Amino acid sequence: MQWLINIFDKSGVIGTILAATGCASCFPALGTLGSSLGLAFLSQYEGLFINTLLPIFAWIALVASVLSFLAHRLWLRLIAGITGPTMVLLSLYPLWQYNWSTYLFYTGLVVMLLVAIWDLISPARKTCVTSISTEVTK
Repeated sequence: MQWLINIFDKSGVIGTILAATGCASCFPALGTLGSSLGLAFLSQYEGLFINTLLPIFAWIALVASVLSFLAHRLWLRLIAGITGPTMVLLSLYPLWQYNWSTYLFYTGLVVMLLVAIWDLISPARKTCVTSISTEVTK
């Protein structure tokens, strides 16, 4: 199950950032980054990215964080893991009409990226050990 959580987590983060990078008119900073990386051709799919792919990948990252919590029971990782996708989803739907929602969106993307890097550097481990060594000492 751990490999499934890792695939969901990484695909959610990478997909969210790529979907946001293809939207030059909504997110100029990410659009500029995407253009410099050769992703300018994605701007024609901006509506698809913002309305469909971005929320899907944010939900995938959110579900992966919850599944990881159920497997490892680490509260700090849960809070860090759900903060970014929640910020992205809130900025896309109920808070989109406000000027500051763009900053909320960017902050959510950065949080998702930092949590993904944290997970690569220091993978989650269970906090309690359930198996007892049966090795006989001489």
